[in-house]
Amino acid sequence: MLVANLLPLLAFLLPCLSAPTQTLAERGASQCGQYSSIATGAYTIYTNEWGSSYATSGSQCSQINSLSGNTLAWSTSWSWAGAPTQVKSYTNTETSFTSKPLSQFKSIPTTWNWSYTGTNISANVAFDTFLGNSAGGSQTYEIMVWLGEFGNISPLSSNGYPPTPIATPTIDGVAFNLILGKNGAVTVYSFVAASKKAQTWSGDLMGFYNYLETQYKLSSALYLLSIQAGSEVFTGSNAVLTTSAYSITVS
Repeated sequence: MLVANLLPLLAFLLPCLSAPTQTLAERGASQCGQYSSIATGAYTIYTNEWGSSYATSGSQCSQINSLSGNTLAWSTSWSWAGAPTQVKSYTNTETSFTSKPLSQFKSIPTTWNWSYTGTNISANVAFDTFLGNSAGGSQTYEIMVWLGEFGNISPLSSNGYPPTPIATPTIDGVAFNLILGKNGAVTVYSFVAASKKAQTWSGDLMGFYNYLETQYKLSSALYLLSIQAGSEVFTGSNAVLTTSAYSITVS
């Protein structure tokens, strides 16, 4: 979850209110549109412009650049203006997997090499994951991992803005600030890279869940429901998020 200009706001919705049409994509395939998706291999890229109605102007497109084995290269380009405290989109890549309790996952290795260009960017680069009490149940926890932070934004916080970290863990060699927030009944933990630009990430997402289990009594009986990796966007112009290498194994 995100807030901007030190005001709390909802920064994530489900990929869309109705399921998007999914297209099997070839290398170089691109898409534009509020709720579009393209798939290649194990990955689906969603152009999720759930907050675009708040913009005074703007648009966004995304593209698959290549797929080599389990490694995806993709990009998204956008310009959005107006409503600077409102998220316009969360374009992301998602991998489907069988939901099961955290205790049944040994590791979730992932690599993400990325770069961002543009003017006056307010956005993040983040994993967004959800947990629940059953495979088909409601979301009870949101666990985010912010690798990039641009502009005057911050995660949802329960202790004011700018938020005060409740801990400063180092996971897979990267220092993070841990922010606790609440979105209705959903508890939100956001790990924010202290550097704000962890552009060559290689680690194990289980490290974040294991940390919360040890330090904050997160239950290992909770089911992992979804994992997405993308950028929550507020405002900026001529922005391009380029992912040169992204891979994840969930089993």
